[in-house]
Amino acid sequence: MTGRPGLEGLEAYCREMGIDLEPGQSALLRRFWAMVLEQNARVNLTRITDDREAVLKHFVDSLTVLRAGVIHAGAKVADVGTGAGFPGVPLAIARPDVRVLLVEATGKRVKFLEGAVGALGLKNVEVLHERAEELARRTRGAGVADAVTARAVAPLYRLVAWCVPLLRAGGHLVAMKGPDVSEELGQAEQALGKAGARVAAVHRLELPGGAGGRTLLVIRREAVG
Repeated sequence: MTGRPGLEGLEAYCREMGIDLEPGQSALLRRFWAMVLEQNARVNLTRITDDREAVLKHFVDSLTVLRAGVIHAGAKVADVGTGAGFPGVPLAIARPDVRVLLVEATGKRVKFLEGAVGALGLKNVEVLHERAEELARRTRGAGVADAVTARAVAPLYRLVAWCVPLLRAGGHLVAMKGPDVSEELGQAEQALGKAGARVAAVHRLELPGGAGGRTLLVIRREAVG
């Protein structure tokens, strides 16, 4: 481990976004970041290693998913293409009342996540080694999630095809995107219709510290079958 606290300003930046962290949660997030940095020297987990950039573009950005307002107590959330665990691990730490499934296709990242989840004692997290596009084809994946998150994974039309089948009727996909989503929304119309889904909300946000704009595209699955 690095031994340094890291993530300076995490709590204050989160408060700017309307997200309050308890001290124990902040400590877990810092422990997780130390694990990411340590493993990143051996496995490509993230190009972001600067502490302030990590606070804003990994942790605060991940927790903006809560601003979508669709992750309720007791919800089962699948984080598709989680990579190094963003947004799924910060979400699980900030919301211990939800169950989070981390879906990742790269074996080395899966091994890291399994170790990190165990070391942090996150009982509400499961790690699954699976490609996003394959998961819904399996009985265990189809129609079981209350919400699906996807951050910097694929264009919206592909996310709709991959992720909507994982949702129960009335469940929501939260696609975490950059500031300009008009082209992606246009390209996704056919996929939305085929999946029996619709755009329920578009939330535009500005990250603190001048870190840039973000958009949360909330897609609702209307029916199953």
